[in-house]
Amino acid sequence: MAKKGSKKPASRAAPAGNHRTEDERLLSRKAERRRVTDATIADAWRVFRIMGEFVEGFDTLARIGPAISIFGSARTQPGDRVYEAAQTTAKLLADCGFAVITGGGPGIMEAANKGAAEAGGKSVGLNIELPFEQGTNSYVKVPIEFNYFFVRKTMFVKYAEGFIVFPGGFGTMDELFEALTLVQTGKVRDFPIVLFGRDYWGGLCDWLRQTMASNGNIAAKDLDYLTVTDSPEEAVRVMKECYEQHAVPRGSRGRRARQ
Repeated sequence: MAKKGSKKPASRAAPAGNHRTEDERLLSRKAERRRVTDATIADAWRVFRIMGEFVEGFDTLARIGPAISIFGSARTQPGDRVYEAAQTTAKLLADCGFAVITGGGPGIMEAANKGAAEAGGKSVGLNIELPFEQGTNSYVKVPIEFNYFFVRKTMFVKYAEGFIVFPGGFGTMDELFEALTLVQTGKVRDFPIVLFGRDYWGGLCDWLRQTMASNGNIAAKDLDYLTVTDSPEEAVRVMKECYEQHAVPRGSRGRRARQ
């Protein structure tokens, strides 16, 4: 029993709120440094994976010869008139000796790979793993898997003589405007871009002309980079004529600046 008049020892209260002990602060800083170090190491090793994807893409696609990249919605179903048009377009391209490059998935990509494969042409699929889409379609004969969108997009442009763009969503728009930017800035030359489907693309073209060009954000002549058609034959003709006009003899230096 404490003697009368003596003071009761004060209890040591735990730090409240954000008042941490010196040990806690030291340990926290150490853990943060470890997280930063781990992230840096992970990023450094990620460079090798990126390099590996570039090397595989370059090594595979350098052998396919002249090719056309075809884009469009993954949601277009067999039997749809746009699906049939993409299949016909790819068949005609293969008949002209072009390889066909797609994203390797369903929809328009499947239609184009099917048309090329059934015509005996080279059917290439640059697939990327997405949570809401199927894997590589069964008509791809030269598959390449990618984890990084930017590596995959480089392959679409570097090894193609031009783009044919069918109706699609955000991914299709991304690929279209990336190509337009590269042409506009002179990063690639002699690179035709065909939009297939006047009804689908007409509103966008009107907006580019009436809003973007009229506000001076692009030049009116920039719209000349685009050809709009409803004809598979015309789409293929544009690709073939541009390739024949600007092609150089085999073994000489490449005919265009590349990305």
